[in-house]
Amino acid sequence: MELLDRKSAEISQFFTALDEVLDSVNQALKNRTPHLNGEKFLTNKDVCKMLCVSLRTLQDWRDNKIIPFIQIKGKILYCESVIIKRIESNFDKIE
Repeated sequence: MELLDRKSAEISQFFTALDEVLDSVNQALKNRTPHLNGEKFLTNKDVCKMLCVSLRTLQDWRDNKIIPFIQIKGKILYCESVIIKRIESNFDKIE
C-alpha cells in the first residue's frame, strides 16, 4: 500500500478540485438574490446597475414614490418584475 503525501499527484489534484468547487460556491453565493413566493428581489446595487443610475438617484426615486420598494429590517429590496415592467413602460413612452 502506497502512502500519499501533499506532494503526490493524486493529493494535489484533489486539493485543486476542492479549490475549484470552493470558488464556484463563493461565486454562486455572491450572485444570489433573495426570493420570496417565487418572486426575485433586487438590492440597491442590483437596481442601480440595471437602470444605470446612482444610489442617490435611486434614493430620490424612492422618496418621490417613483419606484416601489419594500424595507425589511433596514434592508431595501425591489421586486424584479416591477422594475422590468417600469423599464418596459418607459420604453413605450420614448417610441
